[in-house]
Amino acid sequence: MSDTVVAIDGGNSKTEVLVVSRDGVVLGASRGPGVSPQRVGVDGCVAALEEFVREALRSGGLPADPPFAAHTSAYLAGLDFPREEEALHEALSARGWSSTLDVGNDVLALLRAGSSDGTGVAVVCGAGINGAGFAPDGRSYRFPALGKVSGDWGGGYRLGEEALWWAVRAEDGRGPRTALESAVAEYFGAATLLDVVQGLHFEEIDAAKIHGLCPLLFEVAAAGDEVAQDVVTRFAEEVSLLVAAILRRLDLTTSAPEVILGGGVLTGVGASVIADIERRCLKVAPRAQVRVVEVNPVVGAALFGLDEIGASDAAKAALKAATQRA
Repeated sequence: MSDTVVAIDGGNSKTEVLVVSRDGVVLGASRGPGVSPQRVGVDGCVAALEEFVREALRSGGLPADPPFAAHTSAYLAGLDFPREEEALHEALSARGWSSTLDVGNDVLALLRAGSSDGTGVAVVCGAGINGAGFAPDGRSYRFPALGKVSGDWGGGYRLGEEALWWAVRAEDGRGPRTALESAVAEYFGAATLLDVVQGLHFEEIDAAKIHGLCPLLFEVAAAGDEVAQDVVTRFAEEVSLLVAAILRRLDLTTSAPEVILGGGVLTGVGASVIADIERRCLKVAPRAQVRVVEVNPVVGAALFGLDEIGASDAAKAALKAATQRA
C-alpha cells in the first residue's frame, strides 16, 4: 500500500472514505454516520474511522490491516482549533495507518475539491455552517463552527428550528400566517403544532428530525410563502457574509477568487437561492466565480493526499473526472 492514499471527509451527519491509488483510481470506498470528535470524543471518533477505513479497503479487495496506505488525509467537522487538530493527529498517528498523516477541518477539503488550484473561499452548510479561504500567497482564514457561541447562523438544523418556530407561532397567533404551519405538522404526522411541541418536550419525537425540516423550508419558500422566503433570504445573506468576510481578510476582493459552495443544504437548494448568494458575493468581489461543488468533499481530502505523495496533475484530474456527480 506504499502508493495509496486513505482519504476521509467527516461531516456532522455523515462520513465518507476513499482509498485512492497514485494514478487517481478509486480502489475502495465506504460511508457511515458522522463521528465528529466534538460529539463522540477523540477515542470514539478514531475507533469509528478505523472501521470505516477497513470497510473501504475490504470493498476493494485490499488488505484491511495497518499500515493501510502511504498517506492518510483526514478532514473532519469539529476540528475548529489547533488543539483539536493536534489531539486527533496524535490519536490517529498512534494507530499506524500510514507513514504520513494530515488532519484538518472538513471545509478545507471542500475548498480543495471545488477550486482549480486550492485557493479561494469555501462555505459548507450541512448540519452546521462554516467558511474558510486560502489566498494565492499562502495566507488563510477560517471560522470556528460552534453554533451561536461562535456567531453562527444558518446550518441545516438551525434552519429546521426556524421553520418550526414560525410554524408554532402561526398556530398560536404570535406570528403571521404561513404555509409552514400545515407543512410542519404534516411532516411530523401530527394534528397540531402543539402536539409536536409536546412530543419534542417529552422526547417522544426525536429532536434530530428537526433537521429534516430544512428542505421543507426551501420547498415552502419556493412555493411563494413570504415567511419562509424571508428565512431563505436571511440564509443567502449569511452565506454571502461568510464569503465577504474571508475575501476582505485575504485581500481577494479585487481579484477573481473562486467561491465554492457545498454541504447538504447548499447542494440541495434551488438555482434561485444560489443566484441570490452569487449576486451578494459579486457586490464584494465583482470578478468572483461562484459555484456549487461538483464532487463530494472527500475528493478534496484525496487530492490533498495525492499532493502529499507527489502524484501527477493527470492523476488528480482523473480522480475529479471519475467522481464528478452525474
